Amino acid sequence: MNQLSNGDYYVFLIYFVIVAGYGYWVYKRKHNADATSKDYFLAEGSLTWWAIGASLIASNISAEQFIGMSGSGFKLGLAISTYEWMAAATLVIVAIFFIPVYLKNKIYTMPQFLSQRYNERVAMIMAIFWLALYIVVNLMSILYLGALAVSGISGINIYVCIMLLAVFSIVITLGGMKVIGFTDVIQVLVLVLGGLATTYLALDLVAAKLSGGDIWTALSYVKENASDHFHMILNKGQMMMPDGKGSTEDAYQKLPGLAVLFGAMWIANLNYWGCNQYITQRALGADLPTAR
Repeated sequence: MNQLSNGDYYVFLIYFVIVAGYGYWVYKRKHNADATSKDYFLAEGSLTWWAIGASLIASNISAEQFIGMSGSGFKLGLAISTYEWMAAATLVIVAIFFIPVYLKNKIYTMPQFLSQRYNERVAMIMAIFWLALYIVVNLMSILYLGALAVSGISGINIYVCIMLLAVFSIVITLGGMKVIGFTDVIQVLVLVLGGLATTYLALDLVAAKLSGGDIWTALSYVKENASDHFHMILNKGQMMMPDGKGSTEDAYQKLPGLAVLFGAMWIANLNYWGCNQYITQRALGADLPTAR
């Protein structure tokens, strides 16, 4: 069983203290005794463009990417990254067409927007739907996958890991969006460095199996021996992958080429990046140039 050393636990503890301490400092520095729920959601317009951008990335990247998308990348290859490339294009559309409408109408929650545009019943339906979706799908999957990773490398009971992750999340979100926005700057730096470190370690393991060479040699080896995994757009019959039942299936069935890029992915992306309270509220407290 893999076990963490005392030094690893010290790193976790130091990271928690830094993020929680920084969050508390931001909270006390920017706290207003007369703050309202609107201020809690919008950070009182105190977020800069770089804090908003970092928060968007940190909020989007989680165990879903490090565990789930990595697994999909192993099976499907680089084609799975089309989701992220499409996200960039979607954000441009949201910045041009969606954000001006939200800011003009002083929106700070999506149900509020639906209430103004339609009626309270539609707003309530969306609020209940998204709340259930966050709890049953987003929150549960992120906590489980994150705990699964921590438990796998530490040997700590997975239920204990889930509780610890939940407590950590509560601590760093007590101050509302003003705290989340600035602590996410730290989070995104750790995520980027962690992703680069993971990539390096994986290629280093391949290089070790080759009895010499460096990570660039390893990358060339992987490119040569798994060339089908480097295609961004899949075609029928291009790549067969395990189906989880002891056989194989066409990867095209999981990610059907251009049909994804010009089809339903636009609906999912516009919904996620443009109509998702979890994402949009980062920019709703800023002026238009900063939000864009």
